[in-house]
Amino acid sequence: MTGKVIIFSAPSGAGKSTVVGHLLGLHPEFEFSISATSRSPRGTEQDGVEYHFISAERFRQLISEDAFVEYEEVYQDRFYGTLKSEVERIWSKGHVIVFDVDVQGGVNLKKYFGDSALSVLILPPSMEVLEQRLRGRGTDSEDAIRERLGKSASEIEFAKGRFDKELVNDRLEDTFAEAERIVNDFLCA
Repeated sequence: MTGKVIIFSAPSGAGKSTVVGHLLGLHPEFEFSISATSRSPRGTEQDGVEYHFISAERFRQLISEDAFVEYEEVYQDRFYGTLKSEVERIWSKGHVIVFDVDVQGGVNLKKYFGDSALSVLILPPSMEVLEQRLRGRGTDSEDAIRERLGKSASEIEFAKGRFDKELVNDRLEDTFAEAERIVNDFLCA
């Protein structure tokens, strides 16, 4: 399975991190790719665990050094990206890389890795449910929630047809089972 990549993307709040966490618990050969970001940590997030937290200035420097597989400026001065060193670190162990990235990042990663990658788009059952989930997290301000909801609609529209699989996260147990099936089919191909 060396050299394989599994990409999970979704609008913020659709449940991709929950699905990824579930799959990581089932597959010891999977390893989570820790993305880099210029945003500040939320809640109990720790550098090098959920993200590599770096300044926007340092992020720009790394871009100029061609240190990323992919990156994007999601909001002004808020960058997200995948460091080439992270990919090399995981593959050097013979592990399957698992990405938990936004929609644009998922599309970019699929282009980069091609047939070595499975890309899965996780969708909320509705925009109303997505809003409830974002509010339920209790980590974002009202302005941030409105900004995320506005971006989510355009991300969903952009993503349609650009992923290998789409998975609606309505009932979590069903979502887990379908994600397991999709991943196992990919690994056995």
